[in-house]
Amino acid sequence: MQARPQVVAHRGSSASNAEHTLGAYVAALDEGAEALECDVRLTADGHLVCVHDRDLRRVANSDRVVSSMELSDLEQLDVASWKHPWADLDDEAPEMDPELGKVLTLRRLLETVADYSRPVELAIETKHPTRYAGLVERRLVEDLGDFGWAGKGSPVRVMSFSWIALRRVRQSAPDLRLVFLMDGPSDWARVRPFADNDWIAGPGIKLLRKYPDQIRRIRRKGTELHVWTVNEPDDVDLCVELGVSAVITDRPGDTLAYLER
Repeated sequence: MQARPQVVAHRGSSASNAEHTLGAYVAALDEGAEALECDVRLTADGHLVCVHDRDLRRVANSDRVVSSMELSDLEQLDVASWKHPWADLDDEAPEMDPELGKVLTLRRLLETVADYSRPVELAIETKHPTRYAGLVERRLVEDLGDFGWAGKGSPVRVMSFSWIALRRVRQSAPDLRLVFLMDGPSDWARVRPFADNDWIAGPGIKLLRKYPDQIRRIRRKGTELHVWTVNEPDDVDLCVELGVSAVITDRPGDTLAYLER
């Protein structure tokens, strides 16, 4: 029997919480997520923060670029209110700890996982292009090394749409698992000359829906599959059928419950 896929919380439990906040990740852990996914960008003063977009227009109503800001400036921003803009008018809404809605550093997320009461894995995506290029991967490996997570047995895997970024990680931390993210049908064939045999394929769910036979061929060659972003029951069923090892979802609790049923 094919074991069910690992359930990975996409930017935390982000369907109901502001993405990449500590609140979203705590909620995901409470829902039973087996791994947490995050995107990382480097600030102007060298800190890795969990932010998807290059600027902050979507989550903080600011057109400033993350890479041009220092961490102290980022920490002044509210990156959670956009998710529930009318919460202040709801008298029955529970009071939120302001710390749960601030920009989250990768180190704080690593500490949260390290201190949690059960084993939890991390899937960390480095965002490119960026003005800092390889400094992102260098700082990531340094931070993981501080936790003893840059070598064999690490609960961390590194993901990227950039094969160059993954090669950098392989050079400095050869035992970390690597996931090449794909959103086009020719992406896996294009990267094969530069990839090692143990790289994991990370297609989006749209690729699975549109090109299932192609994904089956990749899987038949022994390549592991981690798929993003899987929120609907039919898509979960497709992932199970194709032998996917991990599903990255905005709704970890619902996805876990569906798989366990």
